[in-house]
Amino acid sequence: MSKQTVAEQYVDLLARAGISRMYGVVGDSLNPVVDAVRRHDDLEWIQVRHEEVAAFAAGAEAQLTGRLAACAGSCGPGNLHLINGLFDAHRSMAPVIALAAQIPSSEIGTGYFQETHPDRLFEECSHYSELISSPLQMPRVVQTAIQHAVGRRGVSVVALPGDIAGQDSPDGEAELAIPLDRPTVRPGDQELARLIQLVDAARKVTVFCGRGVEGAHAEVMAFAEKIKAPVGHALRGKEHIQYDNPYDVGMSGLLGYGAAYEAMHECDLLLLLGTDFPYTGFLPRNVRTVQIDLQPERLGRRTQLHFAVWGDVRETLRCLTPAVREKPSRRFLDRMLDRHVHALEGAVGAYTRNVEKHTPIHPEYVASILDEEAADDAVFTVDTGMSCVWAARYLTPNGRRRILGSFVHGSMANALPQAIGAQFLDRKRQVVSLSGDGGFSMLMGDFLTLVQYGLPVKVVVFNNSSLGMVDLEMMVDGLPPYGTSYSHTDYAAIATAAGARGIRVEKPREVREALREAFSHDGPALVDVVTDPNALAIPPKITSEQISGFALSASRTVLSGGVGRMIQLARANLRNVPRP
Repeated sequence: MSKQTVAEQYVDLLARAGISRMYGVVGDSLNPVVDAVRRHDDLEWIQVRHEEVAAFAAGAEAQLTGRLAACAGSCGPGNLHLINGLFDAHRSMAPVIALAAQIPSSEIGTGYFQETHPDRLFEECSHYSELISSPLQMPRVVQTAIQHAVGRRGVSVVALPGDIAGQDSPDGEAELAIPLDRPTVRPGDQELARLIQLVDAARKVTVFCGRGVEGAHAEVMAFAEKIKAPVGHALRGKEHIQYDNPYDVGMSGLLGYGAAYEAMHECDLLLLLGTDFPYTGFLPRNVRTVQIDLQPERLGRRTQLHFAVWGDVRETLRCLTPAVREKPSRRFLDRMLDRHVHALEGAVGAYTRNVEKHTPIHPEYVASILDEEAADDAVFTVDTGMSCVWAARYLTPNGRRRILGSFVHGSMANALPQAIGAQFLDRKRQVVSLSGDGGFSMLMGDFLTLVQYGLPVKVVVFNNSSLGMVDLEMMVDGLPPYGTSYSHTDYAAIATAAGARGIRVEKPREVREALREAFSHDGPALVDVVTDPNALAIPPKITSEQISGFALSASRTVLSGGVGRMIQLARANLRNVPRP
């Protein structure tokens, strides 16, 4: 076997770990690695315009597949640009390995041109961050980084000086031991017995689900049926639990709707399943609460628990459901389902009257038409801000669709970069980016990446010439909106000039046809919809005492607005309630 450089060995290790592409921007300290990628048969270099996009794209790949993804940045400012996307990947539990190229090793510590210390800088957004200062550290540092990223589900960072990357690697082929399948974790017998006792003793049980219920839909439904429990969810749990769910009572939280809040506060026992729900003001204080989570550090950090259960949600429910006594009464469940329907019907009215004639266009109307026209297996990437509201309210999950966003880190401009990573995974699958004009314009340069690679991403821009969510936040605080307005911009014209399909929509009757045209276009397309900046209002019943910034202590919802096809689903569930 011919001698490998450190860069070649690094690239070979990534390929053997199942990585197919590396996102980044080239630069001198990174050149040996990029050249090694160029010469490798199984790894592709994806050239983006901004390293932040590289990290977001890798994070999206990892979230969709559960497998390791990779990105890279050159020394100093190059790898420093990765940090926001890496924070998002890490907080989303996406296994990503990032290469942070470093200045020449002999110059570290001298204040050299572009000098930073990436092994320190990335500590807060990674499980592992280490500098390779000698070829002898290969491949053990890289293997350790991979094991941390995969095993602990998050980011690892390897800092590598360019001169070290060009040196010969140690003799002998590197062995690579990677954990492939995550183990299932069930509670101990004593913990399970205590959990059974608590469920059996409660008359009214509510289940609240987060992202940790992924893969456990059937188990949650079986448990809810046996104990007659309403099932609510957080935003990150929506795509995994809302579909085919006759016990659905909606979502709690800042964008909440339906009866989830009431179901959580009026029960005797609240089960938090796989959720790290951060808004403590929405959690009850005087209800017995049990939390089940695979990540033990999350147990009890949001609310006081009556009992904490360390375990995988699916495996725990498989043990729990057969052992608990079936509850004979549906009274609490049916009451919550009925309240859920009435809550949704009350929210619908404001945005279902004359919306097809209203200009500027109601964004709710755009989101509802988008939900109808998008593919059944579409991947939606959603910008933070008002686009997140539309996704929460209007995108209907079905077990095949996926919804990605910066739901924990809360970064602007995540949608387009995440769409790039999603589309590279499967060019035939429909990928739709929902962006506000603020988020889209922040990293708009990487729209050119779609054009360069011919990625058929469909970008829908809700163009209200403002930072709508920040407007709302300021009004909540009693402040006049300031510094939130943008000049009117024709993003469709920009897309057309870039070589993509650009469609401008200013009238409601044009929305459906514009989306159909974009979805049928063989290549990247942007639908620029001029929307009403005053589409949302704070419900009048919320008092100033209930609001602290944007956190509510005792309110059912933050924002009013429609709820799309969810009202039909809720009505169907209510019709199917068995009657004596």
